[in-house]
Amino acid sequence: QVQVVESGGGLVQPGGSLRLSCAASRNIFSILIMGWYRQAPGKQREMVATIVSGGTANYADSVKDRFTISRDNAKNTLYLQMNSLKPEDTAVYYCNIQGVLNPGLTFDSWGQGTQVTVSS
Repeated sequence: QVQVVESGGGLVQPGGSLRLSCAASRNIFSILIMGWYRQAPGKQREMVATIVSGGTANYADSVKDRFTISRDNAKNTLYLQMNSLKPEDTAVYYCNIQGVLNPGLTFDSWGQGTQVTVSS
């Protein structure tokens, strides 16, 4: 299977920035879609941003113009640049990668989550 390892979370003041990263643990034949999701206490997990193999990105309305998702295909790595952070961005952020491990073998893997806390 494919393990997904996230990094980059932490505590930041409102208006600050953080950059999250996640990487797949092994070479992948083809990545179909990569994305960031978050879950705040007492709330359901929600999509933050996704990016497909062709490079098209999709964002939740709440993060548009503040967050940027990007990927390094050569390294099977996904990034989320978060600017102008707000207290309501506080959540555990999860990375998801869906793809083809070998021809005919698909996978859908989640990372363990990284805490982002926005507070003064």
